[in-house]
Amino acid sequence: MTPTNLADRGVDLGRYPGGAEDFALSVRTWLGENLTGDFAHLAGRGGPGSEHEFFAGRLAWDRHLAESGWTCLGWPTEYGGRNATIGQRILFHTEYARADAPARVNHLGEELLGPTLIAFGTDAQKERFLPGIADVTELWAQGYSEPGAGSDLANVSTTAQLVDGRWVINGQKVWTSLAHVAQWVFVLCRVERGSARHKGLGFLLVPLDQPGITVRPIQQLTGTSEFNEVFFDDAVTDADLIVGEPGDGWKVAMGLLEFERGVSTLGQQVGFARELDRVVALAKSNGAAADPTIRERIITAWVGLRVMRAHAERTLAAVDTGGAGGQASVSKLQWANWHRDLGELAMAVQGAPSLIAPDATTEGVANDITAPDRVELDEWQRLFLFTRADTIYGGSNEVQRNIIAERVLGLPREARQ
Repeated sequence: MTPTNLADRGVDLGRYPGGAEDFALSVRTWLGENLTGDFAHLAGRGGPGSEHEFFAGRLAWDRHLAESGWTCLGWPTEYGGRNATIGQRILFHTEYARADAPARVNHLGEELLGPTLIAFGTDAQKERFLPGIADVTELWAQGYSEPGAGSDLANVSTTAQLVDGRWVINGQKVWTSLAHVAQWVFVLCRVERGSARHKGLGFLLVPLDQPGITVRPIQQLTGTSEFNEVFFDDAVTDADLIVGEPGDGWKVAMGLLEFERGVSTLGQQVGFARELDRVVALAKSNGAAADPTIRERIITAWVGLRVMRAHAERTLAAVDTGGAGGQASVSKLQWANWHRDLGELAMAVQGAPSLIAPDATTEGVANDITAPDRVELDEWQRLFLFTRADTIYGGSNEVQRNIIAERVLGLPREARQ
């Protein structure tokens, strides 16, 4: 039985004064009453490697959350949020993960672009775009990485020029999550001729439904296609849809990345704990738990999860006081490598059967985004294959170690060619 008392769940009530128990109970009660009926089948759906599952249903669920005031919790009330504290937001994400509620489809808008517009956008941009994010009527994609500028984001070469009151955009983006279902994309591009590296960049808001944009899904190891390559061939957006001044793109882009590693990471860890619990249950049921090597790996995973949570809470406290430094990079290294190792552990627990594809007819998954022909995978095969990417996306292990070395340890910067 899941404990209902926060102290029993390992939550330090001293960090969350002001009705924490009541707030958590309201979240838990609402989820229990609403993740039912037409939404019941969405429980646990749409996670990493399974983004194709029930997309239309999960979009409807997100809009239901919005109608009930459970989106954009940390936003100021004047922009449609609740002005929730960090503690309340942590509790929401924790309860959401414990309820096995479906993966959200509006993360890029709600958690990344929305806070960025609040921090850097004009009043007109906030008025135009924040309501559509808050009520989940407009979805966003992220146009950062390029074939020659993945981990080295400052090397972007996509260009934008002002022509007759509009930005004309040319170039290519890659690994563009959800571009095939979004209406808008925020694009980091070069707006000053002859500029290089961090200088001369712009952060543009661009409509995706136009003749100058081509979106091509990229098939992942799991057979699904969450992300895409996007081509801009004289694509356009209005002159006033640049966030910040021309040349401020790097500052805005880095501000957005700070929001990326926010309180939702603690909810993510609750999801990790549920995955570990299922791996342990599998090991007990098939006898793998009798293997001392498997038991040692399970214990290591259990300890790692608790170290990860302690560090995440310390980092969030530092963010709240403006002193996080490079700790977000430490967190990224921790969870990415832990999750990859869990995928490997799950395969080891299964043994030889992990190499056999399940009967594709055993589960009729509603794939209503895109459906490349593929072999259907089971839960653990998807976990193993997808978590290979955890150490790459959102900043690769190598990039995170460079950040830690330079910004935390004060070591000399890596020489550039």
